Amino acid sequence: MNDTHSTPAAKDEFTAPPAGTPALPRAASFAELDLPAEVLDVLAGLGLDTPFPIQSATLPDALAGRDVLGRGRTGSGKTLAFGLPLLVRAAGRRAESRRPHALVLVPTRELAQQVTAALEPFARALKLRLATVVGGMSIGRQATALRDGAEVLIATPGRLMDLVERKDCRLDRVAATVLDEADQMADLGFMPQVTELLDLVRPEGQRMLFSATLDRNVDLLVERYLADPVVHSVDPSSATVSTMDHHVLHVHGADKFATATEIAARDGRVIMFLATKAAVDRFTKHLLGSGVRAAALHGGKSQPLRTRTLDRFRSGEVPVLVATNVAARGIHVDELDLVVNVDPPADHKDYLHRGGRTARAGESGLVVTLVTPEERRDVARLMADAGIRPQVTQVRSGEAALTRITGARKPSGVPVDGAAKSQEGVRRGGAAFRGMGTVPGRPGRAKNESRKAADARKAAEARQAARIRRGK
Repeated sequence: MNDTHSTPAAKDEFTAPPAGTPALPRAASFAELDLPAEVLDVLAGLGLDTPFPIQSATLPDALAGRDVLGRGRTGSGKTLAFGLPLLVRAAGRRAESRRPHALVLVPTRELAQQVTAALEPFARALKLRLATVVGGMSIGRQATALRDGAEVLIATPGRLMDLVERKDCRLDRVAATVLDEADQMADLGFMPQVTELLDLVRPEGQRMLFSATLDRNVDLLVERYLADPVVHSVDPSSATVSTMDHHVLHVHGADKFATATEIAARDGRVIMFLATKAAVDRFTKHLLGSGVRAAALHGGKSQPLRTRTLDRFRSGEVPVLVATNVAARGIHVDELDLVVNVDPPADHKDYLHRGGRTARAGESGLVVTLVTPEERRDVARLMADAGIRPQVTQVRSGEAALTRITGARKPSGVPVDGAAKSQEGVRRGGAAFRGMGTVPGRPGRAKNESRKAADARKAAEARQAARIRRGK
């Protein structure tokens, strides 16, 4: 096994393929890699000269055309680790209509959009056309983009299968394929679609599989589709980092939502996870009525609304994002220092992916889980499976301990403007909040956009540039 970093076996460990050709030496800088001048210019313009560990380990082998099996925690820079070799391989050849040359498969719409945004500057420099196909958006427009020709396709499995079945996309010219977050694709039941799609790409092509965790769920993919892969693991299986603090707050059931509300009223952004879509909508409505500016994100929302919600959260217009696990992957937000599990996740992998929204690129972060008495045993087992020893504290709403750990404070109690309007009304085009820029679901800027919204949009664009500079 050509591990870059050896770690003890854990419950999400996988059986590595037999060792083959030794891995190439790590790259100390981008300049020493066999990258086109156009790519190096973009990297220099973004202030990037030193690769992140996952990039340093995998780029030499990936650029050499080897199949790569890589594990790195969320936020470690995997996108450029697979994206740069993919783009370099696709450069110099014009794709025919409906026949892309490179493919990236991801589990969620949000992650597809994040990958597209990170790769776009490099694709533009190499004169490559990107196409993104995901559910919840117009399939007709996506078919048109493929018909017009795209060298690189970024897709979720379900929507891509729809386009293949409609004969709007053919994969027989795909020479490089990436599976990003393969474990979540398996967990979400996408494996039959993923294998069917992989059977359609060129069998002699390059395959790269990247994920925060690699376990037995992806063994089928490794054994069936990767040829003599180089294995790189730059983070422990638990994906914890020294800059991330984990707290379990024991709460009484009757006090749970009062506690969560005070945490939401803190100064700063926070993502709060709940178990169901209905619970997310109810809690968001409660926060708005309590004077906390919040927005809901889950699979029941339209894609335009989800996109606008994430944009507002990144810009700081909405400091509280209330979400189901749909948001646990694909949300890259700089300077997010708190994630709260209002409802504990179902297993340790969900916990790690939720927590991965904070402490990105070496920044500090805090993960807090609210636990009622009947949940204590299950959460203790979950933490053990994740390899985490959290600090446990008994808290009640209004107590100093809660404020000390999370920055919680009493909400104003003054309903946020527009709080009475339902989320369904937002989906039909109504404004969830007054003076917050564009109307969700409608392209372009609102005619009477406020100066505050314009400033927030500019700040969001600056943060996107910063994310690219950090290699996300």
